[in-house]
Formats: sequence, C-alpha cells, structure tokens
Amino acid sequence: MQTRLVLTVIGPDRPGLVDRLSALIAAAGASWQESRMARLAGQFAGIVEVAVPAERADELARGLEALPDLAVRAIPASAESAAPAPRVARLAFVGHDRPGLVQAISRVLAQAGANVDELETHSFPSPMSGVPIFEAEAEVHLPAELELAALRAELEAVARDLMVDVDLIEEV
Repeated sequence: MQTRLVLTVIGPDRPGLVDRLSALIAAAGASWQESRMARLAGQFAGIVEVAVPAERADELARGLEALPDLAVRAIPASAESAAPAPRVARLAFVGHDRPGLVQAISRVLAQAGANVDELETHSFPSPMSGVPIFEAEAEVHLPAELELAALRAELEAVARDLMVDVDLIEEV
C-alpha cells in the first residue's frame, strides 16, 4: 500500500539540492508525484508530493530530516474529495507595489468563498520610472453558486482604490 506525503523544503540555495532530495526519495522506494519549487532571495523553497510504500514512510521522513542545511517537513496528503471539479478562474493584477495589495485582493476572494490554488507574484522596477511594480497571477477555484460578474465587480472596486489593474477570466 502506498502512502502519499507532502514535503515542504526550505534552505539556502545551492547546486545539487533537487538531486539530493530526489535521490533520497528514490532510495526509499518513493515516487515523485507533483511539485512546485522556486529560488527566492537566495533560498530554495518547495513543496513536493510523493507516494511511498507505507512501510517505508518513516524511513523517508528520517532521511529527509537528516539533510544538512534544509528544513524539511513531511505530512500526510489529504484524501482527494469526490466533489465535482471546481470552476476555475485566472486572476491577474498589476500596479505600484505597496503594502497590503495581496491582502486586499485575497480578502475579496475569501469573502466570496473562492480558494486560491496557485499564486505567483513578482516585484520589479518600472522600466520608465524605476517605481516598484507588483504583478500577480493566480489560479482560483470558484464556488458553483458564485456569480463571476459580482466577484469581478468587487475586485474592480478594490483595484480602483489601490490603483491596480485587475483581470478575472473563468476557464472553460
């Protein structure tokens, strides 16, 4: 029987980290299923789902804890729900960087019952003025009963207050 684990990994970035991590996973007879990884501010951060033989899950967890300079946590994956596939929308917003942008947008989503499944953000200097620009893209799962136009109107109202551009498109 297979056990699914979700691993969180963070530590100083350096060549060979993914190789060391994947070698340890393979040595425990585990299979790398899905992952998201990135280098941020000199740190390597990632989440990885693995399927491991149940009798070797503890062995894998001990091996991961022994990796030098990496903080690794292994937790059991949640059981997949038999619920119908969610409605999915793509959300993008961009504007001058300021504290509270993500919080203001995420509050509107939370109040609507939407779930942020993926979020990727970037901050960079404006090519013309050098003013910091913040850009975000998200995949959002929408409740079946949510009216997209109402959510879009709420997001646009917040976007006007924050002086950012926002775009919400439901994927079909």
